[in-house]
Amino acid sequence: MEKPQLQLISPAAYVPVSGETTTPFSQQSVVLPKQDYIALKWEANYWRGQHARLVQREAALKAPVDALEAQLRDLTQRLYGTQSEQSAASEALGKVHEVQPRKRGQQPGTPGHGRSDRSTLPVVVEVHDVSEAAKPCPQCGEALAPFPGVEGCDSIEGQVQAHIRRMQRPRSQTTCRCAQRPGMVTAPPVPRVIPKSPLGVSVWTMVLLDKYLSSRPTHRVCQALAHHGFPLSQGTSTEGLQRLKVLCEPLMPVLYERQRTEKLFHGDETRWEVFAEIEGKTGHRWYLWVMQSASVVYDQMAPGRGADVPKGHWGKLRKDLGEVVLVCDRSSAYKSLALECEELMVALCWAHVRRDFLKAARSWPELEGWMCTWVVDIRALYHLNATRLEQWEAGGSLEHPSSAFAECHQALKAKLREMQERCETHLQEPALHLAKQNVLSRLHNHWDGLTVCVDRPEVAMDNNTAERILRNPVVGRKNDYGSGSVWSAHFAAMMLSVLQPIVLWGLNPHHWLSACLQACAESGGQSPADLSPFVPWQMSAERREMLGVSHLLHGFLS
Repeated sequence: MEKPQLQLISPAAYVPVSGETTTPFSQQSVVLPKQDYIALKWEANYWRGQHARLVQREAALKAPVDALEAQLRDLTQRLYGTQSEQSAASEALGKVHEVQPRKRGQQPGTPGHGRSDRSTLPVVVEVHDVSEAAKPCPQCGEALAPFPGVEGCDSIEGQVQAHIRRMQRPRSQTTCRCAQRPGMVTAPPVPRVIPKSPLGVSVWTMVLLDKYLSSRPTHRVCQALAHHGFPLSQGTSTEGLQRLKVLCEPLMPVLYERQRTEKLFHGDETRWEVFAEIEGKTGHRWYLWVMQSASVVYDQMAPGRGADVPKGHWGKLRKDLGEVVLVCDRSSAYKSLALECEELMVALCWAHVRRDFLKAARSWPELEGWMCTWVVDIRALYHLNATRLEQWEAGGSLEHPSSAFAECHQALKAKLREMQERCETHLQEPALHLAKQNVLSRLHNHWDGLTVCVDRPEVAMDNNTAERILRNPVVGRKNDYGSGSVWSAHFAAMMLSVLQPIVLWGLNPHHWLSACLQACAESGGQSPADLSPFVPWQMSAERREMLGVSHLLHGFLS
């Protein structure tokens, strides 16, 4: 519709004029013909509508720009910002509530751990006497006389020295003419964990622990040995690791069967590069899956992140266990597993919810105060749950709890109820900000999984247990840049599955691995038929106590 052309009459034409005084401007009247008045009203409504449409158009164009700027701030934080969520939360909360961030290190007034116990270290006595030149008196020349007692001075030393263990086997000649005995008799050769390999058990123990427990790459291990006068090529080490893989394989079914008897798990996964071409697979990204229970840490390497891996591990749950709980993140793989396995309940992680609000606070600075109120509420949930667990007796029942536990339990439920009602109220607001809607929708959709810990105090509020287990493998992955072949990737998962339960049970991994490899050597370079002396829950209490000490005499396990 074409805008009409108006011929406006100047207001001065309608102003009443008196001879002496003029009416004030605010009190002057304007008289218009009705046609001009209708035209002015129509024009005002037209421009008002145009302005409203332009404001709406500007808002529609600004929304994706704001979203892209928020994404840019988030990516910049991930690339250049601090990686600690704790420091980020302290900084954000400090801006809103004027809270001083907690300093690093031991806090003033807190008790320390005391001196470390080193009483198990062997003592090598050295006598440092006064030099012969200092014994005579410089004035009269009389010598010093011995006096009972010595002055003690201790210094802790750690010396690594590679050596060649040369076993000499004397030969004996038979003097009889019996056909059953050979002409020459010698002692049998010393057993080797890898037949015909010059490297002994202690070398392979050090290589395995350095690589899979201390996260040192193979070339760095070889370089460190060369500094001690023991050159070891990376090819020799890699070939030895490939042959040791066969010795560890019989332990994996034992670990799996043990884990199938337990009812509470923590699961997580992390990426792992495997630089090998696999038919039908694009790229080199694999994933290391970890499944931890009370007594077992089971790692598995898989080429993908799909639900087939957890389904294969938990797909055959025992019916007599009742309901099994898996604490995990919000990955669709675990949700698919829970839908397929009726005996398994998924408990989701509050730390990931907290991470959502912190991420939104960094991405949308204007919403930082609103987001941090939810972070404070989540912190209050952790505090209430920790207070409740202090009153909880393991194996107790929620039907007949103590009065102290019941009071803390009701406080936790009241806080959760208040948070749920506030979340639903915000979601019903018609003009709710997109960032608020995203974080609150996630919270609403996962509420059932987040509240499993309420009626099951033994279930943790977060999945930090599995994430802590993955810290060491992640460091090794970064140092090694992944794995160069498929067998080495599976062997890495296997060694992590073997060593992590040893640490979990409080055993000394060096003593345990030395004894295990020595038993393999005595079995002719094969895994021993009886694995019970090396399985923590099958070995005797005395052996478990011996393997847990920090220092043992040589040959105690033979």
